[in-house]
Amino acid sequence: MKSGLHDGVERVLFSKEEIEDRVRFLGKEISRDYEGKDLLLINILKGGVVFLANLMVSIDIHTSIDFMAISSYGPSTETTGAVKLIKDLEESIEGKDVLVVEDIIDTGLTLNYLMKNLKARQPASLKVCTLLDKAVRRLIDIPISYKGFDVPDVFVVGYGLDYDQKYRNLPYIGVLKQEVYLG
Repeated sequence: MKSGLHDGVERVLFSKEEIEDRVRFLGKEISRDYEGKDLLLINILKGGVVFLANLMVSIDIHTSIDFMAISSYGPSTETTGAVKLIKDLEESIEGKDVLVVEDIIDTGLTLNYLMKNLKARQPASLKVCTLLDKAVRRLIDIPISYKGFDVPDVFVVGYGLDYDQKYRNLPYIGVLKQEVYLG
């Protein structure tokens, strides 16, 4: 018998509607703050792609997008602390207003590495927008300009976030049952 997509979810943290409302709010804030500027959104693959897509259509100024892929987790649920750049940007960000769009900020180690890397490329401005902030696990302080939700120290999936490449397509953000990843 096939197991269902929702079977591994202990509970829903944020419903589809709550997420949609918050993303629209963030889009309005970003539109206001970057009015008159051409904004470059940099998305960190793969988890942030759903958030990016919905955030983009909530922003009513000109934007362009580019992607990076970075790994610090491997097959585990805990960050290794060792950051590996898998895919770099396709265009220069020098002199551009850049907003890094993240799915979740946890320890801050990966984002700290990324921000140093991007800052060295001399953008006009560099800020962070995250859907989820797990500040309770933060090891490095990262300034966050736009934040969707604070999350407790639980393993979350859905709306682009995964466990072992699964659960990304859940329309909500839920807490993954421990038996799924502790097995």
